Amino acid sequence: MDPIDCTPPEYILPGSRERPLCPLQPQNRDWKPLQCLKVLTMSGWNPPPGNRRMHGDLMYLFVITAEDRQVSITASTRGFYLNQSTAYHFNPKPASPRFLSHSLVELLNQISPTFKKNFAALQKKRVQRHPFERIATPFQVYSWTAPQAEHAMDCVRAEDAYTSRLGYEEHIPGQTRDWNEELQTTRELPRKNLPERLLRERAIFKVHSDFTAAATRGAMAVIDGNVMAINPSEETKMQMFIWNNIFFSLGFDVRDHYKDFGGDVAAYVAPTNDLNGVRTYNAVDVEGLYTLGTVVVDYRGYRVTAQSIIPGILERDQEQSVIYGSIDFGKTVVSHPRYLELLERTSRPLKILRHRVLNDRDEEVELCSSVECKGIIGNDGRHYILDLLRTFPPDLNFLPVPGEALPEECTRAGFPRAHRHKLCCLRQELVDAFVEHRYLLFMKLAALQLMQQKASKVESPTSLENGDAPSSESKPEDPPAPEAGGEAEGSNASGLAKVKELAETIASDDGTADPRSREVIRNACKAVGSISSTAFDVRFNPDIFSPGVRFPESCQEEVRDQKQLLKDAAAFLLSCQIPGLVKDFTDHTVLPMDGATLAEVMRQRGINMRYLGKVLDLVMRSPARDQLDHIYKIGIGELITRSAKHIFKTYLQGVELSGLSAAISHFLNCFLSSYPNPVAHLPADELISKKRNRRRRNRPPGAADNTAWAIMTPQELWKNICQEAKNYFDFSLECETVDQAVETYGLQKITLLREISLKTGIQILLKEYSFDSRHKPAFTEEDVLNIFPVVKHVNPKASDAFHFFQSGQAKVQQGFLKEGCELINEALNLFNNVYGAMHVEICACLRLLARLHYIMGDYAEALSNQQKAVLMSERVMGIEHPNTIQEYMHLALYCFASSQLSTALSLLYRARYLTLLVFGEDHPEMALLDNNIGLVLHGVMEYDLSLRFLENALAVSTKYHGPKSLKVALSHHLVARVYESKAEFRSALQHEKEGYTIYKTQLGEDHEKTKESSEYLKCLTQQAVALQRTMNEIYRNGSSANIPPLKFTAPSMASVLEQLNVINGILFIPLSQKDLENLKAEVARRQQLQEASRNRDKAEEPMATEPEPVGASEDAATQPPAAKDPSSPSLQG
Repeated sequence: MDPIDCTPPEYILPGSRERPLCPLQPQNRDWKPLQCLKVLTMSGWNPPPGNRRMHGDLMYLFVITAEDRQVSITASTRGFYLNQSTAYHFNPKPASPRFLSHSLVELLNQISPTFKKNFAALQKKRVQRHPFERIATPFQVYSWTAPQAEHAMDCVRAEDAYTSRLGYEEHIPGQTRDWNEELQTTRELPRKNLPERLLRERAIFKVHSDFTAAATRGAMAVIDGNVMAINPSEETKMQMFIWNNIFFSLGFDVRDHYKDFGGDVAAYVAPTNDLNGVRTYNAVDVEGLYTLGTVVVDYRGYRVTAQSIIPGILERDQEQSVIYGSIDFGKTVVSHPRYLELLERTSRPLKILRHRVLNDRDEEVELCSSVECKGIIGNDGRHYILDLLRTFPPDLNFLPVPGEALPEECTRAGFPRAHRHKLCCLRQELVDAFVEHRYLLFMKLAALQLMQQKASKVESPTSLENGDAPSSESKPEDPPAPEAGGEAEGSNASGLAKVKELAETIASDDGTADPRSREVIRNACKAVGSISSTAFDVRFNPDIFSPGVRFPESCQEEVRDQKQLLKDAAAFLLSCQIPGLVKDFTDHTVLPMDGATLAEVMRQRGINMRYLGKVLDLVMRSPARDQLDHIYKIGIGELITRSAKHIFKTYLQGVELSGLSAAISHFLNCFLSSYPNPVAHLPADELISKKRNRRRRNRPPGAADNTAWAIMTPQELWKNICQEAKNYFDFSLECETVDQAVETYGLQKITLLREISLKTGIQILLKEYSFDSRHKPAFTEEDVLNIFPVVKHVNPKASDAFHFFQSGQAKVQQGFLKEGCELINEALNLFNNVYGAMHVEICACLRLLARLHYIMGDYAEALSNQQKAVLMSERVMGIEHPNTIQEYMHLALYCFASSQLSTALSLLYRARYLTLLVFGEDHPEMALLDNNIGLVLHGVMEYDLSLRFLENALAVSTKYHGPKSLKVALSHHLVARVYESKAEFRSALQHEKEGYTIYKTQLGEDHEKTKESSEYLKCLTQQAVALQRTMNEIYRNGSSANIPPLKFTAPSMASVLEQLNVINGILFIPLSQKDLENLKAEVARRQQLQEASRNRDKAEEPMATEPEPVGASEDAATQPPAAKDPSSPSLQG
């Protein structure tokens, strides 16, 4: 085996304290850009005069070659040739020789040897790069660090920036796109079969990503002051803008619109709530109902909402055009039969209740949405809905209502708490989870009552005993408790089937169901708060507890039920969802690594970020507190950076453009630097005219001034952060400076810097920062390179491709790898069809494909797919996103299997470096990483290095999984193997014994793992005895001793690969025919049980969301030779 250099850089080794920033984007120091030309620009003699146009001249170019030769080129209808013009003298006649050429490159090749050589080299180099490094991503991803770039002179770039005039006003007829027309027309495309749907989805996605890009540019132009307002006479906060057929408004409370809801704070959150509403209605996709293209952009402390324009809306008053809903939060309300009909079709999937409210003349008006939702028919005859900020019901935990008491679960947790605004809504995920929870309850209650009826009919006590207990305890989907024997199992399943049948019979209302059964269903419906008494149907009225909305007398009972339902939902969030989340954290079924992944995990369970303090409280009080250490750190970091972001937002609004980099670097110094009193550098005085200076001196202190930001101190900022954390998240931080925070909570400054930069759009220079220096501040204004917009938008989905992907996953989990592989390949084609080459979902597809090929033994194909997944993840997620780190680890495994050992090691070192930067060393994922590194190093016989990583993995596993877990046993075994290779048998025996004890207590004597371990112990003991004998022989006979050669085995690659597969969760289980039969029967049984809940969805919803893939919950023991992927949360979709 060729020797390879395995020594990692010092900062990657376990226990290293330094976290350098430069390796994040490794720079090639020797690389110089190839220069082909010095200048290529439009000549000053353009455009050609009339007589030259009649000679076929199209335009003139001016070129300075790398050899400093200045030439003028004519582009004509016959090709390119040199003319005799100079900088000051126009002479369009051809020069001699004129080098007439068909292409410009050909002409330049003839006049400049350097161009010929360098241009060829440049093209060759470009072709060698992977296409994924060059293809544009559908949505821009910004990096929070960037190397220092040389700003070279480039006339083409300069012209590009200004010729389009897009940076400024845009009144060029024929060049702007009618965004609204494009967005709505694509929605109207036919969708009857797969090709039509693919075309439609591709068109929607394309228009949408173009609109997002245009809206982002427009929003930046608006904030930078490059767009004229349509109401320039009003104050800045009130101004609105139109640019490129997009309407822009700022997130301030204009004309006291949100006065009752929290003023500017409410106006700031309303756009994101509205965007969530748009996202939901788009997903339901009802024909004939239209929403506006909406993008929310946060830039330089301002929030800008960009919307497409309804045709004709600008010509008429809002009062005239609104024919459904209310423009004054419920005083005047109107309705319209066509809107009711369209919204009725969305009400079931969105769980919205059709209800009546009173308007100011005390007339009843029927609505099927919240009152703020407005319906406007545009001049194009389409029915638009807008202002969807209250699509979902209010969150009562943050909305104290006088005279209304919350359930005990809420009051115990200190709710209700007054929030800053009254627009707190429950998330759609929570509404869905709550309704699902209620459905299970409904099935249980009905089954229980049916059993009791049956029992009273037969009056046989045994069936009551057996049937009653399990059905009340077990969920309908789980097989019932085995103690009650087979009889109970049968009766429970049949009970549920009966309920199902009964519910369907009653719903179809053909009069065949007997009255007692109707009674059963009616009672169950009443108990779970269903709005219908014959079938399960839970819906919410979004206007309950809305200030200013009144309900007619006749609906009082319904309103009372709805209030109760909302209270139950608020309690459900606290009593089920948050504890469920903490349980998942404890089991390590979800493994967030940074703030963004933590937020994603919370939102998937319907928990808003304002509950972060509550989640952390629960983590602190959890009995498994140590195993949740990583969650606690991520949570505290997220809490601090979110609070800092809130402060930063208002801080930036007071900064004028010329002081932006100084202000941002000052803020970062106060936030992260240990330097006790950083001073802000105000813009240099020579820029401020002398006259103004004189006036400024006489101005009283505290008068409006654009330099108020400069007086911030670290003490004040940290005091404000702690206050913000208390007010917003109800969490008490115990720190007064950044160093205390780092000390108390074990945070890293570099991680805090990454989090705050990503949240606020700051881009900083790639260099090493000395955060801990007490002699000079960490940041100067030169370190702040840019500030980017943070963009929120709707992500259109490729629904057919997603269904294929899910079916493929389900097949894989049932063990049908070939079929699964075909389905996933099909999904990949469809994704490419809709999204183009680059997208997050394509990335997940490639990763799964790579894994399948690996399991089926096709390493080359696995490597190729995984390499694409890595490149794509870097481009669409970011180079240090936790997903990208996962992809690196998978790629390293496939490289090792393909015998590319040094590449595998480099990838693992890279993954370890990124994990250290993003979180630090103390994370459960680090154990897996270090085990991987340790195993590969063991394979290349670097035993001492290998031990450092494996022992660190052992320590981390012991902390997060408990000293008695099987993961720890495996870790002990890996360490023992390295000690054996070093012939240190005493240490090896000690570790293997630990492992053996765990296997014995957890799995029992007869388990194969315990037997393997015991065999290995015997083998180690024999080797130790043999070694001891040899040593004694040497002592006794001195150098003349007859020493038998000792057998030291270097580990084989196959054995290392086998261990790598085990720790990465890839299990190859040899199955006999009988096992396979049992497995198939088990899968079929689970499918039947799941059908129960699925059919209900289908019966209810014409557009039900896809159910979970079958068998997702199967444990590894019953898995076929495939694919549990514990390290990949996003694999599940």
